[in-house]
Parts: sequence; C-alpha cells; structure tokens
Amino acid sequence: MSTSGQPQFRYTQTPSKVLHLRNLPWECTEEELVEVCKPFGKIVNTKCNVGANRNQAFVEFVDLNQAINMVTYYASSSEPAQVRGKTVYIQYSNRHEIVNNKGPGDVPGNVLLVTIEGVEAGDVSIDVIHLVFSAFGFVHKIATFEKAAGFQALIQFSDVETAAAAREALDGRSIPRYLLPEHVGSCHLRISYSAHTDLNIKFQSHRSRDYTNPYLPVNPTAIEGFVQPVVGPDGKKKEPESNVLLASIENMQYAVTVDVLHTVFSAFGTVQKIAIFEKNGGTQALIQYSDVTTAAVAKDALEGHCIYDGGYCKLHLSYSRHTDLNVKAFSDKSRDYTIPESGLLAMHQAPAAAAAATVWQNPQASPMFPGSEIAGGAVSGQASMGRMPSWDSNMQAGRPNFVSVPSSFPGQTYVQASSVPGYATASTHPGQLSPSDVPPRGATQPARQPNMRPGGGSPPGQTRYYGF
Repeated sequence: MSTSGQPQFRYTQTPSKVLHLRNLPWECTEEELVEVCKPFGKIVNTKCNVGANRNQAFVEFVDLNQAINMVTYYASSSEPAQVRGKTVYIQYSNRHEIVNNKGPGDVPGNVLLVTIEGVEAGDVSIDVIHLVFSAFGFVHKIATFEKAAGFQALIQFSDVETAAAAREALDGRSIPRYLLPEHVGSCHLRISYSAHTDLNIKFQSHRSRDYTNPYLPVNPTAIEGFVQPVVGPDGKKKEPESNVLLASIENMQYAVTVDVLHTVFSAFGTVQKIAIFEKNGGTQALIQYSDVTTAAVAKDALEGHCIYDGGYCKLHLSYSRHTDLNVKAFSDKSRDYTIPESGLLAMHQAPAAAAAATVWQNPQASPMFPGSEIAGGAVSGQASMGRMPSWDSNMQAGRPNFVSVPSSFPGQTYVQASSVPGYATASTHPGQLSPSDVPPRGATQPARQPNMRPGGGSPPGQTRYYGF
C-alpha cells in the first residue's frame, strides 16, 4: 500500500510487459517516464499524455519479468513512485504491446484544430486568435465555430512545419490575459492537427477570415452585428442591442398576422419592415425599426406581454443580429413599409395590366366590320398584329367609295362616323338608317369638322371639303 492509502496496482490484473501509469503531472514527458522505469529494465516504447486530463501514460518493457519486478517493488515499498512530487499509481495494462496508431489529430498537417477552454463564443475574437498564431508564421485562413467540446477554431498555415511549430509552442498554454475581456479569468488552448488541408471560406466576417483573398465579399450583417460582450453590474454578459427585434410568440390561440404585429409595434415608433416565419415548431417574427433606441424602448415595454387578453400570443423579445431585413414588399408573411403605397398598388396592378395587354394584342382577332375593305383589305396585316393602322391618303387613290354594311352585332345598327372626311355616302341598304337620321351620341362620337354637314354638304360660301 502507498502512503496515500490507495493501491499502486491491481492484484487481480494479469501481468503484462506494458504498464499503465496514472495521476501523472500535467504534460509529463517521455524522458520523465523513462527516468522512473529504467532501474527495472529496458524501455522499448512509451505513450504519454493519455486520457481526458492527459495525466496517464503507458510504458512497455522489453521483457515481462522486468515489468513484474517494477510492480512488485512499488507494491511492497513504503515510498511510492513519484514524478515531480506527485504519487504515480501503477498497474498492469490490458494490452501486451504499445501500438502507436496515430489518430487523425496526431497526423501532422498544415491546419490546426484549436479548442479554447474556459470561454464562450465571442469572448475571444478572431483578431486575437490571428494575433496569437501569426507569431509563428503567415496565417492563411481562420474559421471559428461551436461544438460539444466548446469554442473551437481551424487555423490554416502555409505548410506543415509552421503548423507543427505553433502546436508545439502553444498546446496547453493560455492566451495572454491582456488580450481577453475582463470577465474571462483564463483560457487554455488544446491543439491537434485537422484532417483539412485547405479551408473553404465563403465570406469575411467575425467568424471566418481569409487573409489570402482581399476581394472576398464581406458579410456586413456579421461584421456590424459583432460587438465585444458588455458585462452588466451583476457580472452577466449583456445582450448587444440592435434596431431589429426577434419576437417569439407563445400560446398562439389566435392568428398573428403582419398587420397585427404592425399595430402592436408601431405604437413605439415607425416600423420599417416585418417578417414572420416558423422555426423549431413555433412562430417567430423580425421587426425592424429605424434606430436602436426605438427598438430598445419597444423591447422593454412589450417583453412578456400578450397581444390578446387571456394570456394569448405572449411575446418574448430579443435583439437580432440583423440590421436590415431583406423581405418581400407585400406578402402574407412579410411587409416593407419603406415602399410607398403607390408603389405597392402598381405592383399589384401590373399583372392585371399585363393580362389586359395580352387580350388587346390578340393576333387572331377578326375584323370588327366584316366586308369592310379597311378591316379586311390592304391594312389587315397591320391590324392582325393588334395595332391600329396609320392613315395614308395615298391608299385612297383608285379605291372605291366606302360602303356601309349591315350591323356587326344582331340588333345593333352601324353608324358611320360623320367626322371621317372625304367619303361619299352610298345608297342606304334596306332596313339600315342613314347617318343623317341618327342623332349624335355625345362623348362616344368624335366632334364634327366645322365645315362639314352631316349630309356631307359644305356650308354656303365655302369650298367643298375633301380632306385629302
């Protein structure tokens, strides 16, 4: 038994030439292990910094008896094995040899996977990470993200040698205190190699950066929305303010539309845009004001309140990372109030106007007056394209006089427009009224020429008017 009262090895363990050592000091080196074990035999292999706390190791002797001698010695000794003053617990290993199968994190590469312990996302900016690692060489790209292991970053160097130098120097170390926010006590870097060789950075933001491509587009929402966390008087991190509010709606017994939200939120200032969407089985909405102050007032006044009496449609509000919403101007789920109503009306009327234009330009439309030379004669090709033919006086040369035809529609008589000059009135068809017998129809009939009578005669003292 050891002086600490804990057994140094398990008596029931099957002897093996590989020994398992526990409770080692932090970052115990191979030289320190060999120094403890070499009095009992020749060491042929070691494996250090094993386990979640990196305080375990394996040592392999060349012969089984050498391993048994070490375990037996410390089992009966009053002085336990120690490394840097710490008691080391020894037992036989289940394995019979150490196979150094390097995992993905042990295969050297030019990209490092860095886990930053003791911090949350946003506590350590991407600029601080770049400052720390660029001390060892040119950093090509950085991408940060959150995983179950915590806040992590992928850091790409130009070659394996530079990445290895940075890992060797920084693994297990802390970021300098003056580079961290005041509320962060300390953080440690856990560094391994990544299987990536070239990171795919799509845009520059507070979460990703490509230092080799200055023309890469910038994500303005991500850049502007990132603010170093502010700590309140209670020591808790305050939420960064924004002019856009994220509303989560609970207990929706009644429908919440864009108009309903506009009525509620416009009581505190001018609402510019609204967007409603479904997320995680619930209804949420983004409400954009013109400035942060108005949004803050609305948030404080409406947080936890219900839109309807009886506790229905309860609002939970937070600030959004967005600063300018990109929404459809007019739909059931979104509205842009910065577009004038006349513009919205034009957008709605545009489809109707297009449909009307399609009917007017029907190329298969038949002539309105069957038998008419104008409708079915020389200009019929133009009329078939849905356009009124232009007047050409030369076309009238050698053309027979215009003859009225029976009505185009049953029960309706054709009236010759008295404003059309230069056509002699032909004999009237049986059962059809002459133009002189039909009184003018007001606005539906063009005004007469001042020197033209309904019968076609010129006023006394004036020459006959032909119009061409």
